[in-house]
Amino acid sequence: MKSSLPDHLDAALVGMPEAALCVAFSGGPDSTALLHALAQRPAARARGLRALHIDHGLHADSAAWAEHCRQFCAGLGLKCEVLRVQVETQRGEGVEAAARHARYAAFATHLRAGEILLLAHHRDDQAETVLLKLLRGAGPEGLGGMRERRPLGRGELWRPLLHDITREQLRDYVATHRLPCIDDPSNADTRLARNRLRHDILPRLAAYWPQAVDSILHSAALSRAAADALRVQWLDAFASLHDEDTGSLDAGGWLALAPALREPLLDHWLHTRGLSAPTTAQRAQIERQCAAAAGQSPCIRWGGTELHIWKGRLWARALPPPIDPDWETTGWRGEPLALPDGGHLALHDAAARLPVPLTVRLRRGGERIRPAGDAHTRELRDLFQQAALPPWQRIACPLLYEGEELVAVADRWASARGRQLFDDAGRLPCWQPGS
Repeated sequence: MKSSLPDHLDAALVGMPEAALCVAFSGGPDSTALLHALAQRPAARARGLRALHIDHGLHADSAAWAEHCRQFCAGLGLKCEVLRVQVETQRGEGVEAAARHARYAAFATHLRAGEILLLAHHRDDQAETVLLKLLRGAGPEGLGGMRERRPLGRGELWRPLLHDITREQLRDYVATHRLPCIDDPSNADTRLARNRLRHDILPRLAAYWPQAVDSILHSAALSRAAADALRVQWLDAFASLHDEDTGSLDAGGWLALAPALREPLLDHWLHTRGLSAPTTAQRAQIERQCAAAAGQSPCIRWGGTELHIWKGRLWARALPPPIDPDWETTGWRGEPLALPDGGHLALHDAAARLPVPLTVRLRRGGERIRPAGDAHTRELRDLFQQAALPPWQRIACPLLYEGEELVAVADRWASARGRQLFDDAGRLPCWQPGS
């Protein structure tokens, strides 16, 4: 017999560390039931129970929804912090994924040290997640579904309802206590993959296989156990393949791993850099390019991520904004300067100033400079190759001109005139490329 929501929470709280609790509160039925039930538990209130509401700004009623959440929490005598986030829809991922990315980033930033963030994901959510992962070709890690607990920001994320509480139980709780809830119309939009599974596919499965959700969750538990066992192996491999100084990964060593280790290792590396994982097709393209990349510098892009294969290593970064090759700024004397790739240029001492103003431009082709102390004038192309400057940084490398004379290339090379200017300022330039 399934336990009630209050009984389940009482038992769950006993097994958790004594830490502050915070509920991710959307105002929908699931999080409303969770927050209300917790508010009735003295053990939860004793932990400083509070709520966080994320206003994505994607719906005309989002401000009203935020106010609803404030008022609901006030009625319970709880604090509710509303966080307005900017959903980046230019990263190449769907609105749903972009909103989730913004939401979890806000949670991680605003979670207090040691605090536990509770999410209202339940058994039916887990079944939907596992099916979506299966349809996207996921391995054991993805088929293991959502983790019940994991680190988040300075605290921890906890899904206390994930294994034992159903959507129906939460709806019944809301109805019994006559709790007001937000009805987000996007939850009924079957053009979205999860909604299509929820409203169409899973009901059909349950009609033929009544134990479908139980079976899916059993397989998820087995996949999670397998993923955890494999994790020990690929973490060992990651330690030897990853260069902490450059953040890059040994391409050949990665490709030589068994597929069961290769996939989660790549995802882990990308996620630690704040980047999204590739699809199955993109992963196959990375593997093909690794095997055939000798003498080339291939680049694979997806969902706001850009991965380069260069000098036998994998390099990944957020997809940069489009760069205007004709960009330039005049009158620069050493103050911090934002570059079009998201990088920065400044003198080491922010208060120092050059004796004359310079123009800062990007490469346009054919540039040459005679570095101080060098007997020959050099092409920038040759200097970049000799210095092993990554190709993706060369396009946004700032060039410093006095009039039409190139006197310095970022903080890498300076002509005799450029050296004199920096000596007069008492500081050298510092170039921070975009991520």
